Amino acid sequence: MTEPIDTPNTPAVPPPPPQHWFADVLASDGGVVRLRPIAPADADRLQEFHAGLSDRSRYLRYFGPYPKISPKDLYRTTHVDYRDRVGLLLELGGAIVAVGRYELLDRTDRRAAEVAFVVADGHQGRGLGSVLLEHLAGAAAENRIETFVAEVLAENTVMVTVFRDAGYQVERSRDGSVLHLEFAIDPTEALLSVRDSRERASEARSVGNLLAPRSVAVIGATPSAGRVGGAVLNNLLSGVFQGPVFPVNPNRRAVRGVRAYATVREIPDEVDLAVVAVPPVEIASVLDDCMAKGVKGLVVLTAGFDEGATGGGAAERELVEAARGHGMRVVGPSALGIANTDRNVALNATLASILPGRGRIGFFCQSGPLGAAILGEAAARNLGLSTFVSAGTRADVSGNDLLQYWDSDQDTDVILLYLESFGNPRKFSRIARRVARTKPIVAVSSGRFAARTVPVGDMDRSIVRDLFAQAGIVQVDSISEMFDCAALLGYQPLPRGSRLAVVGNSAALNWLAVDAARGEGLEIAQPVNLGPEATPGAYLDAVVAALRSSETDSVIVVFAPPVPLPSAGFADAIRAAVAAVPEADKPILTTFVAEQGIPNLLAERGEGAAAVRGSIPSYPDPERAARALALVGRYAQWRTRPVSSVRRPDGIDAERARGLVTHWMAASGGRWLTDLEVVDLLSCYGISVVEFRAVHNAEEAVEAAEELGYPVAAKATGEIWRRRADLTGVRLDLWRPEAVRQGYRDLAAVSGDPVLHIQKMATKGVGCVLRVQDDPSFGSVIEFGLSGLIIEMLGDRAYRALPLTTDESTALIDAPRASPLLSGTPASPRVDKAALAELAQRISALFDDLPEMRELSFDPVLASPDSAEILYARGRIGPEPSRFDTGPRRLA
Repeated sequence: MTEPIDTPNTPAVPPPPPQHWFADVLASDGGVVRLRPIAPADADRLQEFHAGLSDRSRYLRYFGPYPKISPKDLYRTTHVDYRDRVGLLLELGGAIVAVGRYELLDRTDRRAAEVAFVVADGHQGRGLGSVLLEHLAGAAAENRIETFVAEVLAENTVMVTVFRDAGYQVERSRDGSVLHLEFAIDPTEALLSVRDSRERASEARSVGNLLAPRSVAVIGATPSAGRVGGAVLNNLLSGVFQGPVFPVNPNRRAVRGVRAYATVREIPDEVDLAVVAVPPVEIASVLDDCMAKGVKGLVVLTAGFDEGATGGGAAERELVEAARGHGMRVVGPSALGIANTDRNVALNATLASILPGRGRIGFFCQSGPLGAAILGEAAARNLGLSTFVSAGTRADVSGNDLLQYWDSDQDTDVILLYLESFGNPRKFSRIARRVARTKPIVAVSSGRFAARTVPVGDMDRSIVRDLFAQAGIVQVDSISEMFDCAALLGYQPLPRGSRLAVVGNSAALNWLAVDAARGEGLEIAQPVNLGPEATPGAYLDAVVAALRSSETDSVIVVFAPPVPLPSAGFADAIRAAVAAVPEADKPILTTFVAEQGIPNLLAERGEGAAAVRGSIPSYPDPERAARALALVGRYAQWRTRPVSSVRRPDGIDAERARGLVTHWMAASGGRWLTDLEVVDLLSCYGISVVEFRAVHNAEEAVEAAEELGYPVAAKATGEIWRRRADLTGVRLDLWRPEAVRQGYRDLAAVSGDPVLHIQKMATKGVGCVLRVQDDPSFGSVIEFGLSGLIIEMLGDRAYRALPLTTDESTALIDAPRASPLLSGTPASPRVDKAALAELAQRISALFDDLPEMRELSFDPVLASPDSAEILYARGRIGPEPSRFDTGPRRLA
């Protein structure tokens, strides 16, 4: 270690580094590297890293040879204050592979810092410079630094490209051979877009490394197909995997006739994927061997990592930490495995005995045992898959990673998710909202608890329902419903509207379809009953007519013969009808002799005889068909809505609001705000509460009434009085001083509190509630509904995740079942719904600007034809929680 050197502004004992600066991140090639702040103990390894750089890399970084870091510079580099001077490094397997730093400059015009970084030669081209720059900018923003400055040799085009490609608006000036670069580090829309794009590409690449390996090692391979290591080896060997398979078993020379190796290190060829079926106690040596071999990912089939423990077992966490430290992603533990039906890969690294054929549906599942049953169900329904991942306890690779992969996968059109829990739900919502614009996502969620996650069953299902709908996700209640929707989405066009035609030979089944469709909100005319003696020709004519009709958007065909009949002719007639009207582009569903999935007689065949788009799905009964059509129709309607953006209303003073919250937090650390503090804070966002005064005696009450203007209301201030349906704590429409005095005396006596509010009477209107609170999974969630005890007991509330786009704020107001009351009735006029939507947008901006806001409630808001007036507001501040999906890229 180097000796301390007296360097100005260098702390002899640095403060502890911020814990949230430690992160696992993905390189552009999908590999994992570990990022953390530099510490004094890194001096020797930093010197080794520097010595390992090529002469060219040192020259570009230091503008000269600089073969060894001087003791003074080394000390200054490793002794930082994590405020004005910050250093970050990236590690792989304990070795430093990149280093970055910034240092505050002595400038009076703005807070600016000089930034620089260098990447080991063997890791250049992996996007590590961009990762360092992103995290350095995040640290700088926390420390109120506004601008980064960099001095770069003009010939160092790679470094210049890193700054430019990161999305920064770079100002350049040249001084001979040196470029002076300067850019603001504010997270602009362009910058965030670049961040999200890089995140999407790296996460997709990391999953692609798993699903398209060139070679696979099975660690723990055995000859017995009844054991985990034998079952997966059997599936790999009996399939047509296009690469080599290497059994690893130290006790055997060969397994199932294939040469075995004692460790992964001994395999002479490269290994991309390792499937692990050894006890947890052997994992440590497996990870060392895999890293030494350059393995990119692990599929851990083994159980026993304390998966059921609350918050995730220690062994499971250690597995993921060690794997990521070795640069690898992990599927599992307790995984069923992964599969890719692409004929150029043909990977079946699962324990499932049945795997569906080739198709264009991607499927993610957490449960291993259930995953096997689901694969069998998909195969029985003749639904083809593109790729399949069963992540077990989802300790690392999650549904979010798969969404990123499928978003860019040209072989996947439909995404199916079986979710037992959410790991990073805000990120899930953000990604799903983007992906669902082009590829439908069907999700079924269970209530079983899963480690290290937010269990779906612990969340209010109405919140999940609304937030899924906000993101465009087709939420279903069962595996059967999921496949019902997949059969339609994967093989038929989306409906353009809600008008349905029903054609069939059974009056009873036809009317079942009609009733079910109407119950789902579909529009339907008189069904076409062909009668039990209908011929294939009759079906052909009726289906052609339905498809050609300008009054229909979709068709359900019922074929349920009263006696056994050959079905081929009827199937040919239905397919011929579709072929006769190709311009219709309308979905057609059937109840074809109670089959489910894609019947062979109704399938269009592609390469390898797999059912392809244009195949006609069948459902066991017309009710199931109508339900699937309704769910898909709602998704189709969502997809036609234009993508709106988050709009910040005028008249917002965010700087003043931040100052207020910072002052309150410094004094208390978190609490309920007083009524007057809430009013002051809301005024920064153009939100006003109906004017009131706090009074302590009857004469003050009269003075307040005179000041506000009659009529007024007197209100007890205790929380137990504010929402009582019997209005015991309120006296309304007080027109005279004596009425105010008497109201004060009554309420002071009832509440036992001399402090009351005298408030100006608001315009009569419909009572509403707007409330924001922290959801344990989705962050800040806004709730809207009409006020009233009965409505609250019925749970008639709508929810949206913040921030709100313009369209989402309007949709929120229209979402509750009682919302038609806002549009006017014979007894009441239409209220100003635009004012309610505007209020929701201002609330959204407030929570976007002030992460310390924990809760905010407006109850009630009186909506009238010309306004939306807030009678009472309550708010709470507290320490900022872990931000689910903000800041620089990192693995959860």
